[in-house]
Amino acid sequence: MARRSAKKTTTDSADLPRNRIFEGDCIDVMNSLPAGSVDLVFADPPYYLQLEKELHRPDNSRVDGVDDAWDKFSSFDDYDLFTHAWLDAAKRVLKPNGALWVIGSYHNIFRVGTVLQDLDYWILNDVIWRKSNPMPNFKGRRFTNAHETLIWAARDANQKTYTFNYDSMKALNEDLQMRSDWVLPICTGQERLKDADGNKAHPTQKPEGLLHRVILASTNPGDVILDPFFGTGTTGAVAKRLGRDFIGIERNKPYLKYAYERIAAISDPTELEIAVTPPKKQQPRIPFGWLVERGMLKPGATLYGPARRHAAKIRADGSLSARDASGSIHKVAATVQGLDACNGWTFWHFEHKGKLAPIDVLRQQLRAELH
Repeated sequence: MARRSAKKTTTDSADLPRNRIFEGDCIDVMNSLPAGSVDLVFADPPYYLQLEKELHRPDNSRVDGVDDAWDKFSSFDDYDLFTHAWLDAAKRVLKPNGALWVIGSYHNIFRVGTVLQDLDYWILNDVIWRKSNPMPNFKGRRFTNAHETLIWAARDANQKTYTFNYDSMKALNEDLQMRSDWVLPICTGQERLKDADGNKAHPTQKPEGLLHRVILASTNPGDVILDPFFGTGTTGAVAKRLGRDFIGIERNKPYLKYAYERIAAISDPTELEIAVTPPKKQQPRIPFGWLVERGMLKPGATLYGPARRHAAKIRADGSLSARDASGSIHKVAATVQGLDACNGWTFWHFEHKGKLAPIDVLRQQLRAELH
């Protein structure tokens, strides 16, 4: 499926309670919110781990696993009914151009994926979060469980737009396309919230780096992100840092204290702190001739290809002249290499203080001046 642009569909959400945490059942709360009012849902639901016995390390110390009541269900059918109910409620509150992320492990993610498709969500990607520091398999009877799976889905199959900040993801990945396998550490160290006795405040707290990537990829500043399983507030904390609004829902009162304190400690970001690489389609077009008429490059000056293997002279109207060709920066770049097409902005370089720099540097400088 082709990548779609990050256009917005306006929906009247004046009654939407922004930057608020609700205590209660996520299905009931979502059904009380205005329909078509939320830009993104991020969900970290119970995994239904079905743990029957305590897990111990080789030194016989107990592993702090997930044995909380909120992760217990009577059967797979019971879990599937719960999954259908909350995903249906989430779909109702999403805008027509909204999307949903849900994370899970092998215990539940395949069942969640089935329900997503049954409800006519349109799966855009499955993303593998590969943990750089996973918990080892202490018994040595299975592979080390070193990843979790995220599903990114549009609200429905006929959806014409959704937000994907492709250029920001590319910039985050050192100018390479972001892949669907993400290597990130689990939540440890100072980020891991602890209670007064030094125990984990929440057994499955997700790292902020994971939410940073999800939110940066699929929302814009001012968007509303709903997290129906808010826990200790990771989604809200990252949303606030990135200039997004949030709605959290959590039924376990002990977690709420940590979420409130954590989010309150974060200052509102400045415009500079939430600025990202704009999509190329949104950047103003700069003809090469504008650089010439503004004196940034002079007629008669020489431009060079990489390693000075090719050269061309600049003409007064912004065209180039080489030994075998004349015309635009793109046409001449392609001709001297024997290619059908070439991006002249990245191919041609000008000499600056004895070194070669791409003419695209000057284009970006002029864009900034005009902006």
